[in-house]
Amino acid sequence: MSQFDSLTLWTVILGLALGSFTLRFAFLALMGDRALPAWLMRHLRYTAVAILPALVTPLVVWPSATNGSLSLPHLAAALIALAVGYLSKNIFAAMGTGALALYGLTVLIG
Repeated sequence: MSQFDSLTLWTVILGLALGSFTLRFAFLALMGDRALPAWLMRHLRYTAVAILPALVTPLVVWPSATNGSLSLPHLAAALIALAVGYLSKNIFAAMGTGALALYGLTVLIG
């Protein structure tokens, strides 16, 4: 691991802060009082739906509990949660069922 001098570190931090501020400012201040186009609103509606699978998938495919190897309880619990979420259209039911399935399968299978 390499060491950075403090000038490089602060340059990167300030550059990232400026980029983040500029991106947020563009949407909130410049576009805040305008109505967004229907096509953009349609695409933004799916953003929240895409975030949870993006966070969960690495934990299912490469669980740290098994040192990154595929685990049958993790995969089965994810498939059960997917089925419950698809059938019930309820995210809380899917999350609760998936958690209970993972706990139950790890106790049963070991």
